[in-house]
Amino acid sequence: MIVDAKNLAMPPRLLPVSFSIEAGEIVHLIGPNGSGKSTAISMLSGLFQGEGEVQLLGKSLQDYDLQSLARLRCYLAQQDRPAFSVGVYHYLSLALSALGELDADSVQSALDEVCSALNIADKLTRNIQQLSGGEWQRVRLAAACLQVWPTLNPEARLLLLDEPAAALDIGQEAAMYKLIRMMAEQGIAVVMANHDLNRTLREADKVLLLNNGSCVAKGKPSDVMTVEMLESTFVTRVQRIEHDGKSCLLFVD
Repeated sequence: MIVDAKNLAMPPRLLPVSFSIEAGEIVHLIGPNGSGKSTAISMLSGLFQGEGEVQLLGKSLQDYDLQSLARLRCYLAQQDRPAFSVGVYHYLSLALSALGELDADSVQSALDEVCSALNIADKLTRNIQQLSGGEWQRVRLAAACLQVWPTLNPEARLLLLDEPAAALDIGQEAAMYKLIRMMAEQGIAVVMANHDLNRTLREADKVLLLNNGSCVAKGKPSDVMTVEMLESTFVTRVQRIEHDGKSCLLFVD
């Protein structure tokens, strides 16, 4: 078990919720704005204190120092572009600063693979202040993935992403989910807040459905994301249809 959260809470934004996360598992937190998704993910990072207990690899988060946490997990928060100006390649290199000495060939190989997957290889010589919103988000995603990339950081176990699809178009979003699945297949547990419920239905291994700070359901997507549960939570009409053997959600006015 990678994460064991018991009575995780930060009232009133998040009321007590308990769950566990296994190696290679992709967990989506879904729910309306203000339901507690970002709060839960921030608390899993160990950077924000609340109530309850979170154990990472059987040890309380509070017992880790920041250097150790940086080697075990990466947390990609919702944030604006930083005020400083730096090249994309330099920015990505900063993501590896907590990992100590690294083999240059291994770094270049990982960098090539991640940048190719997110289609930002042609952005490496640009300044981060010159990037569009979607380009900047993909650079941030690349940096997060590099920090816990298994060939560079064999200690890494957990990737925390707060609405990583923000500012991405549908093609970029598809590439992101492919990269996340590839990392999960290498044993990295992934926890992310998400608003695209159809993507959650297809991509998540486990779902936590939050509303007004409370966890109203958790489990497999097919069990949690029922029409009745989604209509009650999002206060809108929902239809679930089958297309080419896959379930699809339609939201009706």
